[in-house]
Amino acid sequence: MKKLIATFAALTAGSPALAATGPFFSLSNTNFVVLISFLLFIAVLLYLKVPALVGKQLDKRAEGIKSELDEARAIREEAQTLLASYERKQKEVQGQADRIVAHAKQEAAEAAEKAKADLKVSIERRIRAAEDQIASAEASAVKEVRDRAVTVAVAVAKEVVAKEITATQANKLIDESIADVEAKLH
Repeated sequence: MKKLIATFAALTAGSPALAATGPFFSLSNTNFVVLISFLLFIAVLLYLKVPALVGKQLDKRAEGIKSELDEARAIREEAQTLLASYERKQKEVQGQADRIVAHAKQEAAEAAEKAKADLKVSIERRIRAAEDQIASAEASAVKEVRDRAVTVAVAVAKEVVAKEITATQANKLIDESIADVEAKLH
């Protein structure tokens, strides 16, 4: 702290204001000369209308800054409007995308239901076809068994009839059979 006070005192003691000696209104007094130079400088500035020029330049600069600020505000408002527009569009697009996804899910569910129904119909058709094949095979087997039974019965009857029937009885049976067939056909 002592060093700081000593430095301040040395600076104050060595200033040009204290170096001037003699009367104040003398050209040998540097303070007076500086004062007159300063006043002349101010007068020249006033004569050349520098304050007005500086004021005009400052006004011009202020106008430029104001116009830039107005332009920046306009650009900001335009950007906010554009942002709001894009946000609205984004929400609309999101809503549309959600509707498309929901529609696609609904279509997929409907397609799955239709596929299930088609599969069920196909399975039922195949089951019916299999049942028909089974019934046909069963009928064919029954017919074959009947045919075989008829063949065996005819063979047995032939043997029995051949052993026990006479020619006149055979002719009579043939005539009855022919009449019976005619009656059934007509």
